[in-house]
Amino acid sequence: MPRQIPYIIANEGCERFSFYGMRNILTPFLLSTLLLFIPLGDRPAEAKHVFHTFVIGVYFFPLLGGWLADRFFGKYNTVFWFSLIYVAGHACLAIFEDNLNGFYLGLGLIAFGSGGIKPLVVAFVGDQFDQTNKNRAKLVFDAFYWIINFGSFFASLLMPVFLRDYGPAVAFGIPGLLMAIATFVFWLGKRKYVHVPPAKPDPNAFSSVARTALLAKRDGQGRPGLMVAGAGALGAVASLAMTPQWGFVIAACTALVLLLAFGGIGVSLQLERARGLHTDEAVEGVRAVLRILIVFAMITPFWSLFDQKASTWIVQANTMNSPLLSLFGWEFTLLPAQMQAVNPILVMLLIPFNNIALFPLMRAIGITPTPLRRMGMGIALSALAWVVVGLLQLQLDGGDKISILWQLLPYALLTLGEVLVSATGLEFAYSQAPATMKGIILSFWYLAVTVGNLWVLIVNSGVKNPAVSAHIASSGMSPIAFQMFFFAAFALLVAALFALYAMRYTMVDNYRKETIN
Repeated sequence: MPRQIPYIIANEGCERFSFYGMRNILTPFLLSTLLLFIPLGDRPAEAKHVFHTFVIGVYFFPLLGGWLADRFFGKYNTVFWFSLIYVAGHACLAIFEDNLNGFYLGLGLIAFGSGGIKPLVVAFVGDQFDQTNKNRAKLVFDAFYWIINFGSFFASLLMPVFLRDYGPAVAFGIPGLLMAIATFVFWLGKRKYVHVPPAKPDPNAFSSVARTALLAKRDGQGRPGLMVAGAGALGAVASLAMTPQWGFVIAACTALVLLLAFGGIGVSLQLERARGLHTDEAVEGVRAVLRILIVFAMITPFWSLFDQKASTWIVQANTMNSPLLSLFGWEFTLLPAQMQAVNPILVMLLIPFNNIALFPLMRAIGITPTPLRRMGMGIALSALAWVVVGLLQLQLDGGDKISILWQLLPYALLTLGEVLVSATGLEFAYSQAPATMKGIILSFWYLAVTVGNLWVLIVNSGVKNPAVSAHIASSGMSPIAFQMFFFAAFALLVAALFALYAMRYTMVDNYRKETIN
């Protein structure tokens, strides 16, 4: 095992405590303190909007961080300097607890700092391995994901209590202190890391090959790919023009999605035209990236479901009864935000359970648990979790008193889905990415989270439409229950499409072949 791995794992544990520590109390803080100037009935919707806008930023900025690391500064330098911005954001949350603009500035700095380092730490872990020890990489990726949830568990359990008992300054200040410790630990390992240098300007880079494919002419043939990409550009402009009606975040993210989707389709239609003008290896590398992006696109519904456990599920938990519990003589009642601690503790149990019991059992009955099969199962299980939480909401809407402990079942299903999708996806993204694009490919993995949260904003905005509201009313369900079943159906449909695509996908091996001292 590379000796530098403990520094990266310890850094990730502290950083994840800091991130989930502030993230998991954000919705309760918005509802109880920062958004008091908004009418009570409108406050949950506004809190969800702020929360998911923040998450969109967190997972959008990896595009910038990945590009800077791969082209200019390298992974280590980019992670270190963005971490300092991250710490400054935490400081703003603690200082500006009663100032709307100051608090939102802090959220912006955390989104920028976290988004800048998020894809790079994962890729940095992968850089510490080569063909001689790549068999240990899966163990480390599992340990990496395990420590994420170790930090998340204690943050989810403790920070709601600190918010209730000591106030926002302390509750947001403690995660800031943990982020400062994470940065220091990462710096301590500087001389032990394998530092893969940034890629030099490459005429066969992804963007160069894609541009050549779109612009290349062939006698007697049109350029359908360029027309498709142009249609995406026009759609992006139209989306930005809708900013006054949709809001900047929805308009800008939709524009980005249109550019990527139609641009990728356009490049795939004309990719063979780049052959001869670029190396065969470069052309096949672009083809590999486009195939990976299709996988990422189909994972976006999972993220729209998963991230709402910190918004929609908390709103639901606020309307449920919390019974008096006893643990070794200590009596307590669960706070709604503390239910999120169920997720990381289950992850820590399920990762070894899957490796020791579930996956060997699947192999024994003739089913190979390939990464794509695992991810497809995960999407379907997350949809099932939302069916359960939707049924609970129907009971609440009917006036029944329900214990908050009933949320344990959907949390268990969602967590099993998360382990199969997210932990597997980290390894899949690194192993499938061409050598010169690992940071950027992992940025696209995180961009899938942005798109997933974009779906949430679009649906939340859509239910305000009079025609949609009338349809929901005619169904006999409340808007929140209707949305729950809608998200579940959306994820089930995509899980079926994912299974069909997985049967056609050919895995590749893009771990380093050379050893770097």
